[in-house]
Amino acid sequence: MPEASIAPIVADLLVVLAAGLISGLVCRRLGVSLLIGYLIAGSIVGPGGLRLVRGDSDDLRHLAEAGALLMLFAVGIEFSPSDLRNLGRAFLVGGPIQMILVALPLILVTRLVGFSWNAAILAGSAGALSSTVLVFRSLLELGRTATPEGRGAIGILIFQDIALVPLLLLLPLLTGEGPPPGPAAYATLALQALAFLILVGVAREAIARGLVPLLAQLRSVELVVLSTLSILGGLATLAVALGLPAAVGALAAGVALSGNRLSKQIDSIVLPFRESFAAVFFVTTGSLLDPSILTREPLLLTLGLAGILILKTAAGTVALRACGLGWAPALAGGLGLAQLGEFALILAAQGVHHGLIDSLNAERMLAIAIGTLILTPQLLRAGLERLPPGSSTPPQPSFDGVARARCALVIGLGPIGRQVASRLEIMGLEVRLLDLSPINLQPFEQSGFHAVAGDARDPAVLRRAGVAEADLIVLSVPDDAIAIQILQTIRELNRNTTILVRCRFQSSTNRLKALGATAVVSEEAEASGRLIALCEQHFAASLANA
Repeated sequence: MPEASIAPIVADLLVVLAAGLISGLVCRRLGVSLLIGYLIAGSIVGPGGLRLVRGDSDDLRHLAEAGALLMLFAVGIEFSPSDLRNLGRAFLVGGPIQMILVALPLILVTRLVGFSWNAAILAGSAGALSSTVLVFRSLLELGRTATPEGRGAIGILIFQDIALVPLLLLLPLLTGEGPPPGPAAYATLALQALAFLILVGVAREAIARGLVPLLAQLRSVELVVLSTLSILGGLATLAVALGLPAAVGALAAGVALSGNRLSKQIDSIVLPFRESFAAVFFVTTGSLLDPSILTREPLLLTLGLAGILILKTAAGTVALRACGLGWAPALAGGLGLAQLGEFALILAAQGVHHGLIDSLNAERMLAIAIGTLILTPQLLRAGLERLPPGSSTPPQPSFDGVARARCALVIGLGPIGRQVASRLEIMGLEVRLLDLSPINLQPFEQSGFHAVAGDARDPAVLRRAGVAEADLIVLSVPDDAIAIQILQTIRELNRNTTILVRCRFQSSTNRLKALGATAVVSEEAEASGRLIALCEQHFAASLANA
């Protein structure tokens, strides 16, 4: 009778997942990024540590690549052209400056230490990328996402995410998989990319007009999952067929599924797959690091770590200064951009896989990357805490030059909308009301208010409510996605009115402002701010009573 055994790939995968789980629990307890834990765990279980994972497992590498594809898919599905317009100079000016000021010195240094030109370009471009997830989470925890330096840093990070596209397109030329670099090769690449871009645009329209309404009608989570994975796999395969990296296809799949009514649901459904496979990717990447390198080359690694931190901080500071920030907030934002991010590791892993970067240099890059990921949250916190008072105040809406308001329209008559309507009426404005439910409107109609029942996303309903005559519109609906749709319709009908919007989640604020909201009040931000203030009062009282 044959002896039962576990396939090597299954054993490797179980070890990687267990290492990811244990490191994740430790990182949560310590309050540090899971990314750091995954990389360190990989170095411990890998060939240079406990040797629990095979270093030459192609099957495991394929699973790790699936994690990279899902992470790129997540970047694509969050893409919004309106967000780019809202970020302005930080995206258009700060992003290119930061990447150029980091990439060029790194390319020259790596070339001087023996890298080939292709390897140096890949390493320098990877080194210019920072961690969007780590920086955004740090800013969110510190309550600084809406400050000038916070918004500037986020604008630069989004530029880096989009810069992934040309970097990924260049991968075949850099790794030698494509034709030799030259005018003909670049022209061919441009034509391939253009053809793929057209196909993605067609797919996006077909998905939005055909597939999304069908899935919404069928109300099947299983079909949404299967459709998403089919589109992801299909576009990745199409990209490879056109001579482009599969990573470009994954990014394009996210873009194709973005901006529709199911985008948030798709993102939440894919989240467990993405997080699981991302853990496999980072633990597997960490297994390339031999921990003994820390004792073999401590001086070189320390100098490399210091050099990266100084270079990326300086580049980020100059970029944010070029966006109009003062030196102090620009330095604080620059400190937050000083780490090597997750997509830098993806590009570096491609270099290792194709032989552009040898194992020793890969270990050095990983060790330095882990050091930057550990240090930059603390550096960012220290930089923000040392800002002079008032230099980091979030921008306030300006009502200068606004004509005297005579007519106000309140959309959404829940508890918040009712209080606002009553207050506006006391202030002497003509108040008009719009709500989906006639029951909510009945008491106001009995009091003589002009009230309309209907869906505010319908232009005809908005016209009946008097949207064209309103000097002030208060939009107070409990669903952010619906609020966005209503806001778009309002702006099409009245481009000059002041629109004040209530939303649930802080993440919706930038989108609403980009679409024309004069000011946005986030329930999430207001509640967290109030709770923090109460915690501070409690702490101060406990110190006084001690």
